[in-house]
Amino acid sequence: MEYFLNTIGSINDETRIKILRFIDINGEVCVCDIENSFDMIQSRVSRHLKILKDGGFLSLRREGRWAYYSIRTPIDIFRQAIIKEISYLELDIPKLEKGCEV
Repeated sequence: MEYFLNTIGSINDETRIKILRFIDINGEVCVCDIENSFDMIQSRVSRHLKILKDGGFLSLRREGRWAYYSIRTPIDIFRQAIIKEISYLELDIPKLEKGCEV
Protein backbone atom coordinates (compact mmCIF):
# COMPACT_ATOMS: atom_id res chain seq x y z
CA MET A 1 0.00 0.00 0.00
CA GLU A 2 2.84 2.42 0.87
CA TYR A 3 4.41 1.81 -2.57
CA PHE A 4 1.14 2.82 -4.26
CA LEU A 5 0.56 5.88 -2.06
CA ASN A 6 4.13 7.18 -2.51
CA THR A 7 3.82 6.85 -6.26
CA ILE A 8 0.43 8.53 -6.49
CA GLY A 9 1.38 11.22 -3.98
CA SER A 10 4.46 12.12 -5.97
CA ILE A 11 2.39 13.03 -9.04
CA ASN A 12 -0.34 14.83 -7.10
CA ASP A 13 0.97 18.19 -8.27
CA GLU A 14 0.80 19.86 -11.70
CA THR A 15 4.37 21.16 -11.52
CA ARG A 16 5.74 17.69 -10.73
CA ILE A 17 3.79 16.21 -13.63
CA LYS A 18 5.30 18.85 -15.93
CA ILE A 19 8.81 18.23 -14.58
CA LEU A 20 8.38 14.48 -15.06
CA ARG A 21 7.25 15.04 -18.65
CA PHE A 22 10.11 17.50 -19.22
CA ILE A 23 12.65 14.89 -18.11
CA ASP A 24 10.91 12.21 -20.18
CA ILE A 25 11.22 14.42 -23.27
CA ASN A 26 14.76 15.71 -22.69
CA GLY A 27 16.44 12.76 -21.01
CA GLU A 28 18.96 13.37 -18.25
CA VAL A 29 18.93 17.01 -17.15
CA CYS A 30 20.76 19.04 -14.55
CA VAL A 31 18.81 20.71 -11.76
CA CYS A 32 19.98 24.07 -13.12
CA ASP A 33 18.45 23.22 -16.52
CA ILE A 34 15.08 22.71 -14.84
CA GLU A 35 15.51 25.94 -12.86
CA ASN A 36 16.14 27.91 -16.05
CA SER A 37 13.51 26.18 -18.15
CA PHE A 38 10.74 26.48 -15.54
CA ASP A 39 11.96 29.83 -14.13
CA MET A 40 11.93 28.41 -10.60
CA ILE A 41 14.29 28.77 -7.66
CA GLN A 42 16.66 25.91 -6.89
CA SER A 43 15.10 24.98 -3.53
CA ARG A 44 11.65 24.57 -5.06
CA VAL A 45 12.98 22.52 -7.99
CA SER A 46 14.98 20.31 -5.64
CA ARG A 47 11.92 19.68 -3.45
CA HIS A 48 9.85 18.57 -6.46
CA LEU A 49 12.68 16.36 -7.72
CA LYS A 50 13.12 14.72 -4.31
CA ILE A 51 9.41 13.88 -4.18
CA LEU A 52 9.52 12.39 -7.69
CA LYS A 53 12.65 10.42 -6.80
CA ASP A 54 11.08 9.14 -3.57
CA GLY A 55 8.01 8.23 -5.64
CA GLY A 56 10.21 5.91 -7.71
CA PHE A 57 10.21 7.86 -10.97
CA LEU A 58 13.68 9.38 -11.06
CA SER A 59 17.29 8.45 -10.56
CA LEU A 60 19.99 10.87 -9.49
CA ARG A 61 23.57 11.11 -10.70
CA ARG A 62 26.03 13.56 -9.17
CA GLU A 63 28.99 14.96 -11.04
CA GLY A 64 31.03 17.41 -9.02
CA ARG A 65 28.67 20.08 -7.79
CA TRP A 66 25.99 19.24 -10.36
CA ALA A 67 23.01 16.93 -9.86
CA TYR A 68 21.48 15.21 -12.88
CA TYR A 69 18.07 13.55 -12.93
CA SER A 70 16.64 11.07 -15.39
CA ILE A 71 13.76 8.61 -15.58
CA ARG A 72 14.76 5.61 -13.48
CA THR A 73 15.79 2.49 -15.35
CA PRO A 74 14.66 -0.10 -15.05
CA ILE A 75 11.25 1.25 -14.16
CA ASP A 76 8.33 -0.92 -13.18
CA ILE A 77 5.25 -1.29 -15.38
CA PHE A 78 3.03 0.74 -13.03
CA ARG A 79 5.23 3.86 -13.16
CA GLN A 80 5.91 3.28 -16.85
CA ALA A 81 2.16 3.34 -17.49
CA ILE A 82 1.82 6.58 -15.52
CA ILE A 83 4.58 8.23 -17.58
CA LYS A 84 2.86 7.05 -20.76
CA GLU A 85 -0.50 8.47 -19.63
CA ILE A 86 1.18 11.80 -18.78
CA SER A 87 2.54 11.92 -22.34
CA TYR A 88 -1.06 12.09 -23.62
CA LEU A 89 -1.89 15.18 -21.55
CA GLU A 90 -1.88 18.58 -23.21
CA LEU A 91 0.76 20.22 -21.07
CA ASP A 92 2.65 23.44 -21.60
CA ILE A 93 6.19 22.08 -21.27
CA PRO A 94 8.96 24.67 -21.55
CA LYS A 95 11.87 24.21 -23.94
CA LEU A 96 15.13 23.05 -22.46
CA GLU A 97 17.24 26.06 -21.44
CA LYS A 98 20.68 24.97 -20.33
CA GLY A 99 21.56 26.49 -17.01
CA CYS A 100 25.06 25.27 -16.36
CA GLU A 101 28.19 24.24 -18.14
CA VAL A 102 30.29 21.37 -16.86
